[in-house]
Amino acid sequence: MKNTASINGFIKIIVSCILALSSSLSFGNPTTSQWAVFEQSFAAKFEGNPFREGKLKATFSNGDKVLTVDGFYDGGGIFKIRFMPDASGEWSFITESNIPDLDKKTGSFTCVPSAGSVHGMVHVRDTFEFGYSDGTPYYPVGTTCYQWVFQGNPKQTLETLSKNAFNKIRMCVFPKNYDVYINNEPPLYPFEGSKEKGWDFDRFNPAYFKMLEENIGKLMDLGIEADLILFHPYDWGKWGFDKMPQDKRLQYVEYIVARLASYRNVWWSLANEFEYLGFSNGEWEQLFTLIESKDPYHHLRSIHNGEHWYDVLKPYITHLSVQTTDFFDIQDWREKYKKPVIIDECVYEGDIPSDWGNLTAEEMTSRFWQVYCRGGYCTHGETYIDSRNILWWSKGGILRGQSPSRIAFLRKIMEERPISGVVPFHNLWNKEMYLFKPGEYYLYYYGNTQQKLARFKMPGNIKFKFEVIDTWNMTITPVEGTFSGSTEIKMPGRPWMAVRIKSFMTSE
Repeated sequence: MKNTASINGFIKIIVSCILALSSSLSFGNPTTSQWAVFEQSFAAKFEGNPFREGKLKATFSNGDKVLTVDGFYDGGGIFKIRFMPDASGEWSFITESNIPDLDKKTGSFTCVPSAGSVHGMVHVRDTFEFGYSDGTPYYPVGTTCYQWVFQGNPKQTLETLSKNAFNKIRMCVFPKNYDVYINNEPPLYPFEGSKEKGWDFDRFNPAYFKMLEENIGKLMDLGIEADLILFHPYDWGKWGFDKMPQDKRLQYVEYIVARLASYRNVWWSLANEFEYLGFSNGEWEQLFTLIESKDPYHHLRSIHNGEHWYDVLKPYITHLSVQTTDFFDIQDWREKYKKPVIIDECVYEGDIPSDWGNLTAEEMTSRFWQVYCRGGYCTHGETYIDSRNILWWSKGGILRGQSPSRIAFLRKIMEERPISGVVPFHNLWNKEMYLFKPGEYYLYYYGNTQQKLARFKMPGNIKFKFEVIDTWNMTITPVEGTFSGSTEIKMPGRPWMAVRIKSFMTSE
């Protein structure tokens, strides 16, 4: 027994020495790829609440480029800093903390250029559009899966996404309670405590956020942007996460930004149907400006409406996230707000009794085309009745509808358009649906009309090639010959048709 006690004591001494030595040394020089997540962990003891009172930040530098990020407590006596390098080369960092064991720690790493399909973060491009950090255009083709991580089957959802063309997903941080379609308990909760005894909003549950970020990372590997909804009103007294006081909301936002801002595929959506939460305008402004100040990479920021609009002219809002079934004003919104427009909720393909969840696949597809040809972007959702009440819109899983393949076809059409200079036709009195780059490219959509002829007034000094697109059957049929000036072509006399026109050559 004495020998065992002596050995255990010796092991404790060795471990203590290793921890002490590691805390006094700089860290090594690992390699991280551009726009990936660099992470450094620190072990430290802290008397008090490490979530609320333990402060840690690190300043990263690469030549003249300097960025500061907040660290966070990850449980088990471990603090972390995360950083997303946006430039290759040698990066170094130094920490600052009110915890002596974490203060003035230094380290470095080598950032190598990105490879393959990694293009960086998505930013606003050319006022109304989006593009990646390296200049590659990005055309949002979204879907809605509010609680696929915590109340669904994440593995199955990721498998489904890997086989479809969606490159953005709207998803909630907090669990959701809505009718019979989503009311199950999640396996984890975001805070310590319980719904019976109450939640300690000053103490986060790191395991919850680890599960969230693990799946955001898997989305990143698939090239899918995570449009992360930070607050929502669909609690209805089940957990009370929608009833946090403002100071706790600010703590939560600061914590989640510290954990997730280094993921290149994160977007910040402050809320879904924001006005139903009852926050004041000043409280929303506080939350937005906190994100602005704490996110050194400036991820995209939006807020989603129910019946009323937030003041989207505010400079901290990067793009419009709109709920509407009326698309006639998209061109006007572009001009008024000078920001990209995403129709993030246009009602869903499905067959449930609620009027927001029973569109036909043809109508869902058509709404995508209408929105894109008016200069906006669109988000899908699916709500087919299931014996277990597992709807894609709420819990993910599998897709049953027929619109996703047609939406994939539209995405391909969009990615084949000119990179810049394409605008929607905009006339206050004649709101036709077409995109064009004068003299070079035109894309008309005719919706549910069924004309047998289509007429165009093209420039007379340029020859054009015409193609008739069946958006439902996903076919592209070239029209024989080249055309200039006033042109008339035959159409099949059925709905859901489009015409694409490309310049062929300049006439003599």
